[in-house]
Amino acid sequence: MMVAAEFHLETKNCDFQMERYVFKRRNDGIYIINLGKTWEKLQLAARIIVAIENPQDIIVQSARPYGQRAVLKFAQYTGANTVAERHTPGTFTNQMQTSYNEPRLLILTNPRTDHQPIKKSALGNILTLAFCDTDSSMRYVDVGIPANNKGKHSIGYLFWLLARMVLQMRGTIRPGLKWDVMMDLFFYREPEEAKQQEKEELPAAP
Repeated sequence: MMVAAEFHLETKNCDFQMERYVFKRRNDGIYIINLGKTWEKLQLAARIIVAIENPQDIIVQSARPYGQRAVLKFAQYTGANTVAERHTPGTFTNQMQTSYNEPRLLILTNPRTDHQPIKKSALGNILTLAFCDTDSSMRYVDVGIPANNKGKHSIGYLFWLLARMVLQMRGTIRPGLKWDVMMDLFFYREPEEAKQQEKEELPAAP
């Protein structure tokens, strides 16, 4: 499934801090991520999340539309807080602001598009986890999970997999048993597609 979701397909650029996660480089210049490293980092991230006693002390955030549905679903099943939009300046630093929040852990979809919350979390000494492509900067990222953070299926599957790991470690789901939540619920949908599904789910008129 990780291959089908294109976890391993990256970009033609590679940040020096991401080189250790590269399996090889294709003839067309595309870097291929070592999926074993991805799995190890997902497990580490899940253990960190589970170690935080109150899930409300966790914020999961995505500025990119492809990640917004995934973070909402992740928060729904794990109890975390979510920011499925662009970061509001002062959220982590200005106590006078109505949106002020001081999380113990920040989970981000992409260090490049979520650069504002990463910088602010560093100022507040907030632990930061992020999904990192080969061209992602690891600056201010405490735990980087090497994976394709640009594809809608990859992002959705990453958050689905991480949520399942967290629930298994909490004892909500027994290891080895199938999770009854479909991973496509975490996938981004075009507005027209979402509206069509809503129509189909409406009860038929008597």
